[in-house]
Amino acid sequence: MNKVKKLTETDVNPDTLNGQTLAYLGDAVYEIYIRRHLIRGGIVKPQNLHREATHYVSAKAQAALVTKMQDDEMLTEAELAAYHRGRNAKTHTKAKNTSLKTYQRSTGFEAIIGYLDLLGKHDRVDELSLWCIETVENGGIDNYDFE
Repeated sequence: MNKVKKLTETDVNPDTLNGQTLAYLGDAVYEIYIRRHLIRGGIVKPQNLHREATHYVSAKAQAALVTKMQDDEMLTEAELAAYHRGRNAKTHTKAKNTSLKTYQRSTGFEAIIGYLDLLGKHDRVDELSLWCIETVENGGIDNYDFE
């Protein structure tokens, strides 16, 4: 049986991390918010959960959401810096079913969430995630057309 090396967690300054690392965490954090929202909303079948989640977590949706956040001047300078680090990060994967520009914006969105989570700013993650849910459900990104 293989032994798993125990990691000791330390505080990490998210300003020292690259955009891909921030996005890696942000993707998971935001996904949990959306899954919890859908299940609490009464959607419990996995195939329905997956289909509904794409309205919130697809690259197209995230690109539209972060663009609307910028248009509405919702983001702080530090959040915008995290966004730019994520958006501008060199990627080693190919964007699936979307353009590179949309994928990059989506990565920037996820980097913001990861950045805030690592800072322990969970109230702000809550605020932005709830705003995203309300915006999607009220048709607030319907005018944003991303491939």
